[in-house]
Amino acid sequence: MKLKGIWNRFIFLIYKRQLATCGKGVIFEMPYEIEGAKHIYLGNAIRIKPRLHIAAIDRHNGVDFDPKIIIGNNVSINYDVHIACINRIEIGEGTLLGSKIFITDHFHGDTSYESLKTSPSQRILSSKGPVIIGKNVWIGEGVAIMPGVTIGDNSIIGANSVVTQNIQPFSVVGGCPAREIKKYSVSCDIF
Repeated sequence: MKLKGIWNRFIFLIYKRQLATCGKGVIFEMPYEIEGAKHIYLGNAIRIKPRLHIAAIDRHNGVDFDPKIIIGNNVSINYDVHIACINRIEIGEGTLLGSKIFITDHFHGDTSYESLKTSPSQRILSSKGPVIIGKNVWIGEGVAIMPGVTIGDNSIIGANSVVTQNIQPFSVVGGCPAREIKKYSVSCDIF
């Protein structure tokens, strides 16, 4: 077990040098996959469980992109999370991601007839806008967060939800597509 920890730290040191920034106390548990490390910005005290796949895609099918993935301080990411970016994805500080979460800011093509005649892997990637996740957000297990979405601070996204539109701060949402279940006034005293 001790040897596994030493190997994990060694492999992470290789990736750490390739990252745009990496704060103190960042822990990646193996295995994990990082693509486009030079476009990934990590804050301090980030904890990542095994099987993270994080991809900042700067070129696909001959098209160049300028991706940026920013993960704030004190973020916890559980097992089997996939983050894919060609535009911008931000995860605010103090956010907790459950297992089996998918966050993307892009699609494989559009729904035009011409696009549908092409193999999905050969379609041009397109983004409807960045994904911005605020501070202290709790994202439940099995959630999918789609392109062009902003999730406000201190919100809760229920398990297995599909987020297709903006979520206001201090909201509890769930479902497919995710809908507001409860919302607190920002001025209310919840603590």
